[in-house]
Amino acid sequence: MTAKKLLGEILVNKGILSPLTVERMIALANREQKRFGWFLEDKGLITGHELSAALAEQFNMKHLTSIEQYSYPKELLSLITPETALEFNLFPLRQEGSNLLLAVTDPTDMRMAHTIAKNQGMTVVPAVVSREAFFAAFCKHYLGRQIQKPKGETVLIADDDKLTREMLKEILVSNGFRVLLAADGMEAYKEIVASRPQVVLTDKEMPNFDGFQLIKLVKAIHDLKSIPIILISDKTTDDDEARLFELGFFDFMSKPIKAVTLVSRVKRAMSVSGASVESAA
Repeated sequence: MTAKKLLGEILVNKGILSPLTVERMIALANREQKRFGWFLEDKGLITGHELSAALAEQFNMKHLTSIEQYSYPKELLSLITPETALEFNLFPLRQEGSNLLLAVTDPTDMRMAHTIAKNQGMTVVPAVVSREAFFAAFCKHYLGRQIQKPKGETVLIADDDKLTREMLKEILVSNGFRVLLAADGMEAYKEIVASRPQVVLTDKEMPNFDGFQLIKLVKAIHDLKSIPIILISDKTTDDDEARLFELGFFDFMSKPIKAVTLVSRVKRAMSVSGASVESAA
């Protein structure tokens, strides 16, 4: 589907941005190799609602809001796996005969949406939603959770060993951090999506996918890929250590972990994630 207008032109016509601001932001987005619309939203120059409304106009699609408030049958949701829904920001809204009404956040790339529809023998009817609306619907209907805003300095500890989880939690809580716990990779994945921790500590080996699989899933999601993830393990090979930073891990700690090492590494990761040290709950 071809855009009829430029996104910047639409935002100027709506009085949201000035022509000069659009010109400067396009140059900055290109320099940082970022998508223009999401770059504007991430910089706080436009809201998610303003961006999705402009994209809907640009591509002549419906614009929807608050899609999380409706009910969706399990059969409909099963058309798209949670992993695919998250990676490509796709949410099935309704099936009418051979037509699949699908919420999208990025109408510039509909390849996966059309692939899913083709595999199901359907035709995609896209509607644009904001990323905020998508995540609210995903958390509620795929995860059975309400999406939360980050609170204070929050650290997620993902480890299948209860003793390790509790020990690390005690150290971090005593140093003013808010701590969330996950016993396996899937629990960690859901917690990251719903709770948006500022830092993640993940064990290398866990049930329901390991730390390496977890980071691949998180880094594939635009809104989550900047969260610093630290790998913790007592079983790391030379090959593993070579892969760590290639995969995007922020840091690595070997077990057993000293309290001073844990706190210093987490604080350093917090400074990168943008959390304020003074805001710890």
